[in-house]
Amino acid sequence: MTALVPSLSRSLAEQFNVFRVMDHGTHEKQLSNVFAWLLDAQGTHELGDAPQRIFLDLVNAARPEDARLPTTGYAIAQEVVTPGHEGMLDPESADIADIVLSSPNAAVVVENFGTSDGHGHDYRRYLALGTAGGRAAAVVLLCERRATHLQRDGWEQAVVVTYAEYLHALRAHVADDRAWARTHPDQRFFIRQLIEHFVEGPAAMNTEDTLAFLTAMCETGESARYGQRPRDRVAQEFGDLIAAHARRQLEDSRALLASTKRALRAFASTTLTGQVNDRIAAGPIEKVVTRFVGQWEWCVELQRADGFPTVFLEFGPTAVVEKERVPHMLHDPDYSQVFITLQDAEVGGISRIAQTGVRLTEVLDGLATDDVRLRDAVLMVVAE
Repeated sequence: MTALVPSLSRSLAEQFNVFRVMDHGTHEKQLSNVFAWLLDAQGTHELGDAPQRIFLDLVNAARPEDARLPTTGYAIAQEVVTPGHEGMLDPESADIADIVLSSPNAAVVVENFGTSDGHGHDYRRYLALGTAGGRAAAVVLLCERRATHLQRDGWEQAVVVTYAEYLHALRAHVADDRAWARTHPDQRFFIRQLIEHFVEGPAAMNTEDTLAFLTAMCETGESARYGQRPRDRVAQEFGDLIAAHARRQLEDSRALLASTKRALRAFASTTLTGQVNDRIAAGPIEKVVTRFVGQWEWCVELQRADGFPTVFLEFGPTAVVEKERVPHMLHDPDYSQVFITLQDAEVGGISRIAQTGVRLTEVLDGLATDDVRLRDAVLMVVAE
């Protein structure tokens, strides 16, 4: 694995894709914008209602024959408020559907998410939005991966359409329309990039990189796979092997982050607060908090008295995010360390970030009560 992964990184990491350049598609709203553009028969893709027909064909394939919907004639809207309690458009009790295809007689209400999961949304409200006015309607989970076990609370009744299913069908249509391809090179390029990024994944960048991978396969005893059949199954098994290692590494590293957070909070509560408050001139630490989630989760917050700016001990993924938000970025950050940041009291966010020299492994092993490196880092950042 250690021999093969470098060859994979050489082949994949640097390949150009417009979506990777823009870091696009990391949020569902970004992807919803792209799919809404495709589904709009008046869209600048100039494919007319073909993308809409392709999508409705996939939806209808999962519905009974007598419940199939018209395949064209829909207007497209995004971020549509669904009915709340008792069918009223109450903002406090309503949901927001990502994409809605609507016509006088039919509607499709789409929830776009990474997996086929309602993730807290109310299926009944989505359906009520679609069936308003007595229309025939379908609720669709548009997603990257099917996860049937996550579909509950009504979402098991939703139609699931994956990105791959839709984009593969769209690619087949585009490939057959040579006149469109010839007269719309920009749109063709965009759709090709979309499919490559969200469905196929990057291909080998050049012959040298492909040869490097082949050599690594031979040197690691994996070359027998080239002689095995059927090829699709062999490729899938090899991909599953790589994925299993990656999955385990991600799970283990997430557990390490959680353990580090617990240990860092304990040290801040029992030792660091006293160390700082014995030395600080004003704005002592009053409270140690770990309240953030998501990309901000790997953080211990040192709240101070009298409105003085808060100090944060951050590490791992949170440090990566914060590094990009300060006026003066760090050069060559070492993410094996704990970082310290200072709240920007005027505009929000943070005004400064610095490394502390304290490694995560030291935090996990337990910092000594006479270790003053974090104390000195706090005093330094509040003094500037």
